[in-house]
Amino acid sequence: MSQSHRRPPLSPEAAQIVRAMQAGRLSRRSMLTGAGALGMGAFLAACSTSAPGATGSATGGAGTGTAPAGKPSPAVDTSDTDKVVNWANWTLYLDFDDKSKTYPTLEAFQKKTGIKATYSEDIEDNDSYYGKVQAQLKAGQDIGKDIIVLTDYMAARVIRQGLVQPLVESVMPNKTRILPNLAEVSYDQGRKQSLTWQSGYAGLAWNKAKVPGGLKNVSDLWKPELKGRVEVLSEWRDTLGLIMMEQGKRIDGKFADADFENALAVLEKQLNDGQIRQVKGNSYKEDLISEDALAVIGWSGDIFQLVAENGDKWDFAIPEAGGTLWSDNMLIPVGSPHAKNASTLMNYYYDPKVAAEVAAYVNYICPVQGAQAEMEKLDAELAKSKLIFPTAEDLSNVQVFYSLDPETETKYTEQFQKVLGN
Repeated sequence: MSQSHRRPPLSPEAAQIVRAMQAGRLSRRSMLTGAGALGMGAFLAACSTSAPGATGSATGGAGTGTAPAGKPSPAVDTSDTDKVVNWANWTLYLDFDDKSKTYPTLEAFQKKTGIKATYSEDIEDNDSYYGKVQAQLKAGQDIGKDIIVLTDYMAARVIRQGLVQPLVESVMPNKTRILPNLAEVSYDQGRKQSLTWQSGYAGLAWNKAKVPGGLKNVSDLWKPELKGRVEVLSEWRDTLGLIMMEQGKRIDGKFADADFENALAVLEKQLNDGQIRQVKGNSYKEDLISEDALAVIGWSGDIFQLVAENGDKWDFAIPEAGGTLWSDNMLIPVGSPHAKNASTLMNYYYDPKVAAEVAAYVNYICPVQGAQAEMEKLDAELAKSKLIFPTAEDLSNVQVFYSLDPETETKYTEQFQKVLGN
């Protein structure tokens, strides 16, 4: 995913910088194999083994001794004496002031709490970040970050492996403001170890001038007049999930291997016939701009940004058969010595006023109840956006991909890559 996080409106100069940043790095969603949890479950893409046993943290704190066998124990919490919290997030995913070169809401958090907060855009994609920190996490060491933000499938993996620690709910009264459909996810019942940061849709997008009448279903992409001008996402849960739903299958519950294979067969045929130009991460946006692609399976936030930066040339819709959802989630690494401070920061960002300020910048689905009313005070037009504040109708027409066991996850990924020729 390079998910497209942007404050509206960007100046032409700032937009150019954003696009350059995105062109120079991996697609923010190009390594994801899961899409989020706005609602009805979530997904597990855990293909790795259980973490080896270890206790304590690199900062010298002894473990609590409460971890399951073979998994590291949470570090001793020094939050009361060490007023620090260190946060790692994705690029362009927090409100930023160009003049002061600061994050206004984070500055306000520090003044309000007395906790010094550092923020870094360290996460390019889930897999590369996990690869960078997994050895330390499995050893129970402090990775120098007290909050990390991971998409559902990776959140599921680190929770399953015991690589994160429980939230300190005593300092999180705002946690109850989470949207009801986000409150329960299969990988973290009761949200004991994770809290949603932002969410988004995968659906259909098209050039309004070149595709009159628009798109209603995935099968509309296979119209002869669009041959060679269609692109779909390399995130197979999104692309194949949408195809499966059009085939009458639910993806938010257990399904047969044949259901997956039938959807894959559709993708393979359209690739072999030349209907699909490319299977890509979010660089499909550049192809929409150049008109090399006229219709795509894409992400809601990308299209929101595309329209804001380049004019109202494209539209986005959830297919009639349904769309997919993903969420990014805040978690506390097992070796963090600042769990209470981290939980305090999460609570702060679930204040509706603060959540609205963030949503006005990033333009993704806001997970906090009450934020829409606050947004009306900031930007009445944004407050009407269904891509930031979903309607009940839209939420009833989206699904998240079923939690797969590691063996099935590996099998499906290999089958998808084989169709792509990898």
